[in-house]
Amino acid sequence: MNFIALDFETASPKRHSACSLALTVVRDNQIVDEMYSLIKPPTPFSPNNIKIHGITERDVANSPTFPELWPHISPFFAQDKLVVAHNASFDCSVLKKTLEFYQMPLPNFMVLDTLKTSRQLLTDLPNYKLNTVCDFLKIPLINHHNALDDSQACAKILLYQAQNFGTEQLKSLVKAY
Repeated sequence: MNFIALDFETASPKRHSACSLALTVVRDNQIVDEMYSLIKPPTPFSPNNIKIHGITERDVANSPTFPELWPHISPFFAQDKLVVAHNASFDCSVLKKTLEFYQMPLPNFMVLDTLKTSRQLLTDLPNYKLNTVCDFLKIPLINHHNALDDSQACAKILLYQAQNFGTEQLKSLVKAY
């Protein structure tokens, strides 16, 4: 399988407030690269969001804005590329709302949600949160809500599922975005 696993953290409940982003690149079923960046968001930080991920305004003070970062990551979102996320509706909405906020065009790509694949393929879990699925599959998740650790865990979940359940069931859950 070839895909990128994506994870965003946000500064506030506003979906266009991305404050960190990570991409984990998988080629031929192997993690081959990763990228992590803090992002200077256009909105103030919410105390609730800081409590979740620990990122503050001070941390991002010298970080790029999303428009400065986008040229470096946009090739990963080209047509027919597969983007994977755990709870992809959140991460894809952050991408969409951030691009809309900055009046940038939306890319077309394919999406696969490991939250949905886990619900379909793994039974009897108390919930399907990223940390629960990782614990069940014995995938290390060192710093939950660190975008890089979360994107790596997401990639490993999909690789586990592809290896143990085959790709045919997974293909039926891929959606165009």
